[in-house]
Amino acid sequence: MIEATPYNPDEALKLDNQLCFPLYAAARKVVGAYTPYLKPFGLTYTQYITFMVLWEKDSLTVGEIGSRLHLDNGTLTPMLKKMEKQGYVNRHRDPDDERRVVVDLTDLGREMKAKLADVPLKVSQCVPLDPSEAQTLYHTLYKILNT
Repeated sequence: MIEATPYNPDEALKLDNQLCFPLYAAARKVVGAYTPYLKPFGLTYTQYITFMVLWEKDSLTVGEIGSRLHLDNGTLTPMLKKMEKQGYVNRHRDPDDERRVVVDLTDLGREMKAKLADVPLKVSQCVPLDPSEAQTLYHTLYKILNT
């Protein structure tokens, strides 16, 4: 457990004293819980959360998607190209600014919303938190993300 004590390099380098490690390990565990529900559709977790952003508001630039997902263009571009090949999205240059690439859902991409609608409920049953704990954790994580 992290304690407020004078800095000691030996203690600072212990895995059990790292805030980053349980965040990392928990994130991997939660993301892994999505795999059995996404794999039958040939989707990765990153593709799934990209769908979620586009289902909320279609026709976004790669930069807008990246901002929402906290991902850079180098990560998004190959994934979006794959989603385009799968027939889920179309990518095109913004006519008002050729430097920007706009991503639109196809009919198939919009249809995936109904097919994946029960995934959040299924995954929530894999996370051993009551609603109050989940809400507290959610707010704490966004406090870290928004700094």
